[in-house]
Amino acid sequence: MKDKYQIRLSGSGGQGMITAGVILAEAAGVHDGKNVVQSQSYGPEARGGASKAEVIIADQAIYFPKATAIDILLAMTQEAWDKYSEDLNADAVAVVDSFYVKQVDRPGVYKLPLSQSAREEVGIEIVANFIALAAIAELTGVVSKAALEKSMLSRVPKGTEDKNRKALEIGYRLAREARK
Repeated sequence: MKDKYQIRLSGSGGQGMITAGVILAEAAGVHDGKNVVQSQSYGPEARGGASKAEVIIADQAIYFPKATAIDILLAMTQEAWDKYSEDLNADAVAVVDSFYVKQVDRPGVYKLPLSQSAREEVGIEIVANFIALAAIAELTGVVSKAALEKSMLSRVPKGTEDKNRKALEIGYRLAREARK
């Protein structure tokens, strides 16, 4: 695990990138005891256009609240990949939703069936953001499983806990399979 991660979670408005950013930041800051800064950008794209959440997680103090050299990128749509992948570090971990992102101009990207797995295994696509968070956690160790689950469960509607736990397990599994 590195001592600082700059993370960008991107997709379309309505895919839960802002929620994912808040949950990731809370997991790292509140439950794992790291220093965290979280920001978001969605403006007029709140329902449909590109949106992003950025999270900086560090062991030391964070003096600049904007992610400038991305260590971890999630792109849930082609538009998000095209718009937000330019700031990737050379050794960055990039995860894309293989259903929506078809053209990736970088080797070593994890192409995972995030939305497809959400639809087929959970029965609802909206949990694809949680599948993605779990995959990122498994691939990078940026946040602990316990912290991620606690934060997620504190933010989801009552009665959806089992579906959301299942989404996390799918994400961990997809990441383990992709690493092989």
